[in-house]
Amino acid sequence: MTSEKSVPSVSVTYARNGSSTKSNELGMRPMQERAFERRGEQYLLIKSPPASGKSRALMFIALDKLHNQGLRQAIITVPEKSIGSSFADEPLSDFGFWADWHVVPKWNLCNAPGADGSKADSVGAFLKSDDRVLVCPHATFRNAVEKFGVEAFDDRLIAVDEFHHVSANPDNKLGAQLTELIARDKVHVVAMTGSYFRGDTEPVLMPHDEAKFDTVTYTYYEQLNGYKYLKTLDIGYYFYSGAYADDILKVLDPAEKTIIHIPSVNSRESTKDKIREVEHIIEELGAWQGTDPATGFQLVKRSDGRILRIADLVDDDPAKREKVSAALKDSAQKHSRDHVDIIIALGMAKEGFDWIWCEHALTVGYRSSLTEIVQIIGRATRDAEGKTNARFTNLIAEPDAAEAAVTEAVNDTLKAIAASLLMEQVLAPRFNFTPKKPDSGPVEGFDYGEGGYRLCCTNWLKARRPLSPDRLILRAQLWVCRARYSRS
Repeated sequence: MTSEKSVPSVSVTYARNGSSTKSNELGMRPMQERAFERRGEQYLLIKSPPASGKSRALMFIALDKLHNQGLRQAIITVPEKSIGSSFADEPLSDFGFWADWHVVPKWNLCNAPGADGSKADSVGAFLKSDDRVLVCPHATFRNAVEKFGVEAFDDRLIAVDEFHHVSANPDNKLGAQLTELIARDKVHVVAMTGSYFRGDTEPVLMPHDEAKFDTVTYTYYEQLNGYKYLKTLDIGYYFYSGAYADDILKVLDPAEKTIIHIPSVNSRESTKDKIREVEHIIEELGAWQGTDPATGFQLVKRSDGRILRIADLVDDDPAKREKVSAALKDSAQKHSRDHVDIIIALGMAKEGFDWIWCEHALTVGYRSSLTEIVQIIGRATRDAEGKTNARFTNLIAEPDAAEAAVTEAVNDTLKAIAASLLMEQVLAPRFNFTPKKPDSGPVEGFDYGEGGYRLCCTNWLKARRPLSPDRLILRAQLWVCRARYSRS
């Protein structure tokens, strides 16, 4: 291994004034109250970070639309089955609201067996029933709309979680169907997202459709500043050479509750054997003691005698994965800090995954999508008693570039992340970790927009002025200018 590199990092301290966790007389936290004030809107877009309570905000709004606004049913659609647990039964009346949230078990299709195609028939059965609420994956909803047509959903609320999965591109089926539903104008839509931008350059909605939505915005800063326990958020990068599993303990503290996202099998960081990678990580952590028969968690004994409980979401064996997923979704264990210590995942446990005790989101492999990074950071930014610090670490293969150029690229990525946590929307950066050319200029044939190539923004940012708190938002805005009009 090469010597450790000192790379730029961001550490943000918050006020911990407790405002974002305080509830009003109806049991609503500030973001939920803000959203509920707009409950009469036919089209509502909620831009709010992870852990701010979007799921419960939707419950309040949906119940009002069903009981007071004449809608027949509410359909909540989520990108993956694990997120369906966020919309499980809630005794809202215990906290002051006038009704409870209840989903008949057979209508939570995130828990139902079978392929998404067959689940579409279940949606059809629900539409004919007298029950009020259905929860299903995006794929099931797409198949149902394709099978029954948009008119079958008239007079219903359609709630789309993780709304950035929608795209205005005609090839995006969910986006095209949503456009049809809005054009028919006989449904209500509540769209929820923690990052209203996509990893590609496609808009989420076309401007004429977006203009129909009333928007509720609650920023990361409002959320984290109003926490009761969490005080600091650290964001940083670490470079390694060789196999990442050999160096992972240099950034992984087994005493911290951690989600590890191993690299995509198509990435350069991957060994192309994801099962062996998980085994290697476990071997580095300690001596394997077997599998917990009740949860499917791997039990690993540390040198100090402590037993780590590790949830493996990488193994494709359906029986094993379902047991582990069910154990992680067990509502009885939601407030148990000792239920699990480390979660190892590949494509899962990103969006909407609710583990309040997570202190460290450790991601292996460079992520070019700012949306994905913001979502992963959100896994660690839940407030929990005794949890004062959270961190996001990106462990990436050492780039083949001059150290100064790599440092600058990482620094710009960190500024993009920091900006996205402050501002309502920023553009995703494009960095390939290649050295900058001092004589760089406009690229022939590239459309730089109405204002043309803006060398001034690039040069201003190259000045490397100290980043004082009172200039942070200004610098964030200038970064957006640079992201739009220049290329590294």
